[in-house]
Amino acid sequence: MNEYDSSKMLDLMRLERGMELTDDPSIADLILLNTCSIREKPQEKVFSQLGRWKEYKKINPNLVIGVGGCVASQEGTNIINRAPYVDLVFGPQTLHRLPTMYDQVINSRDSVVDISFPKIEKFTVLPKTQEIKPSAFVSIMEGCSKFCSFCVVPYTRGLEVSRMPEGILDEIKDLADRGVKEVNLLGQNVNAYRAKDLSGRKLKLADLIEQVADIKGIERIRFTTSHPLQFTDDLITIFENPKLANYLHLPVQSGSNKILKLMERKHKVDLYIERINKLRKLRPDISISSDFIVGFPGETDHDFQETLDLIDIIGFDQSFSFIFSPRPNTPAANMEDNISYKIKLNRLNQLQSKINNNARHISQNMVGSDQIVLVEKKSKKAKNQLAGRTENNRWVNFDGDESLIGQLIKLRITEALPNSLRARCIN
Repeated sequence: MNEYDSSKMLDLMRLERGMELTDDPSIADLILLNTCSIREKPQEKVFSQLGRWKEYKKINPNLVIGVGGCVASQEGTNIINRAPYVDLVFGPQTLHRLPTMYDQVINSRDSVVDISFPKIEKFTVLPKTQEIKPSAFVSIMEGCSKFCSFCVVPYTRGLEVSRMPEGILDEIKDLADRGVKEVNLLGQNVNAYRAKDLSGRKLKLADLIEQVADIKGIERIRFTTSHPLQFTDDLITIFENPKLANYLHLPVQSGSNKILKLMERKHKVDLYIERINKLRKLRPDISISSDFIVGFPGETDHDFQETLDLIDIIGFDQSFSFIFSPRPNTPAANMEDNISYKIKLNRLNQLQSKINNNARHISQNMVGSDQIVLVEKKSKKAKNQLAGRTENNRWVNFDGDESLIGQLIKLRITEALPNSLRARCIN
């Protein structure tokens, strides 16, 4: 979502204020930091980065420094109190006002803070994407209404709000007309998508995916991120559509029902397993990734072992896994946490090692297979190589001509490396 938002900030300032990117921040007129507050470490990096940029104001007194995203939404004027050289503070829902806020700063030299929640206003005014790549993010909804006890998202991005389907489909049609082959439908809780089209028909995520799949030029569809409660039968059934990538990101957070209850996740482990089993009847070899929090307050060795057991049951392919980080204004921040950092780190290492072993095994089993790969760019590995992604989200490097960028091609996997695959063209 932050990548999508950042690209829109760039589009806005290019189109409405004639700006272009520079690789040299010392000559910039505007420096923006788009932020995430889901964990404590990235939040603290915000102020470290701002401190480095402070020196550029001595070189260029007209430089405008802005902070956007979830840390901005969470901290508001506290950012300017802590870093008074910051000129702009705006939340995820007000990034479309960036050009106007920039003008206000230039004209008055006073700081501007706008962290309001005007729902989906921004989607009605955001410009078309300027930089076209073979794969594109498309935001279809924002916010979350689940209020998990550890999560700051409802407080920084607001409650769930879905875009009108017509706007989403128009955006994707435009992307397809300009060469995009794959779209990734985005939302903090994307499978909670609910909207009515102009005829009054109620649409859920599965209905929207069906309409996206009908758009000429779109060959592959992904969606992220999901909640197990709303990964319902209609969403499972839509995986019969061959345009849906053979990959699902479905955060479980813990394999312990006790911890899930403390997290206020509102689902149990058995429900998660049941829904993955249903999906695998349609897609036996689908790759499943997840989010995990280890060291949540109250997590015992037994609770953690239940998480490791779930990893064995599901065979997770990839994960975003972190040590519990208490976030401001969340219930979990006030829970008694008597687990040492050493224990938490050991648990994280165990979990990541187990999932990495799963991923290695899956990659090795792909050697010798033919995979449809979306070629996205030149490879960083070698001059004459290209890089693309398989359906199960693995990067593949192979020898090929640049004319293949933007195409879906068939490759034979020849080697599995720790973080990527190697392949050769077979026609």
